[in-house]
Amino acid sequence: MTRPALACLLILACAPASAQPPTKEDDAAVREVVRRYVEAREARDAKAVEVLLTPDADQLVSDGTWRRGRESLIQGMLESSRKNPAKRTIDVESVRLLGPDVALADGRYTQAGAGADVRAMWTAIVLARTPEGWKIAGIRNMLPAPAAK
Repeated sequence: MTRPALACLLILACAPASAQPPTKEDDAAVREVVRRYVEAREARDAKAVEVLLTPDADQLVSDGTWRRGRESLIQGMLESSRKNPAKRTIDVESVRLLGPDVALADGRYTQAGAGADVRAMWTAIVLARTPEGWKIAGIRNMLPAPAAK
C-alpha cells in the first residue's frame, strides 16, 4: 500500500463519526434498561442494579464524586438512597447511537423528597451493547447551572 493511501485510511479511521438515530428496537431496549435501573434504585435492590451495569461502569454524581467500578456504584447508590430517600425518576428525552454498540440516553433526573423538596437535574447515561443486551457503562448526573447575569 502506498503512503498516501495509508495516510487516507488512517485519516478516515480517526475521523469522528456523527451520532446516528437508533433503530426502534435499540431505542426501546435502551429506554427499558434506564426504566429498570430507576426501578431497581427505588427498590434499593443491589442485585437488580448489578445486572444492569458493566463491570467497569462509572458514575459522576452531581456533587462531583466519581464512583468507579460496578461495586463502587452499587454501594454509592445504596448509601445515597439511605441518606436521601427521595423518589427518583429519569425521563429519557433522547437516545442516540454513538457507534453500533454504544448508546447515549439523555434525560431529566428528578429526586422528589418529602414535602416540596425537588432536585431537578440532567443525566447522561452511556450504554454498551453486550452479548446479554444493553448495559450501563457510565452515568453523568448534572445540576443545571444558574442563569448567567
